[in-house]
Amino acid sequence: MGNSFQDQFLKAGLVNEKQVKKSKKAKYIKTKQAGKKKVEKVVDENRLRVQQKLKEQAEKDRQLNLERQKEANLKAISAQIKQLIEVHHQADMVGETAYNFTDGTLIKKIYVSDIAVKQIANGRLAIVKWDDQYKIVPKIVAEKISDRDEKYVIHLETTSKSINDENDPYADYQIPDDLMW
Repeated sequence: MGNSFQDQFLKAGLVNEKQVKKSKKAKYIKTKQAGKKKVEKVVDENRLRVQQKLKEQAEKDRQLNLERQKEANLKAISAQIKQLIEVHHQADMVGETAYNFTDGTLIKKIYVSDIAVKQIANGRLAIVKWDDQYKIVPKIVAEKISDRDEKYVIHLETTSKSINDENDPYADYQIPDDLMW
């Protein structure tokens, strides 16, 4: 004894066997397609998640590569500065005369020759720092080092002596080049 509406309609004569089979087939196809759509939605959501993860990973990798590139550039600049200092430092300018200069807030002293004192005061030589040691290099080399990183150039005389103020009461008095403080 059938409990379904189709069986009841069939007994009442409202539908025939062909219509019942057609209805069952349509219902079967409809449920089958609904199941496929659910699977497709799940697959689409998974695909979207995977694509989003890939985008995030690509962005993370790009940022990491930029950081590595910056570090490599800093190492290259540091190597260039080291080479400039080692090749161009004036070892023959070391002497017995003390030359005082400032390194940040500290007053430091380096012993140089009398010629080096005059050249440092005139701006022909400069004092640079590498590995907690002070070296004397030519002005051109100090400018190249300063272009790469300013923190290595400790003392480079850049004041011009030709600037005269008309109202300066001490304009008639010359400041000696070898003034030591």
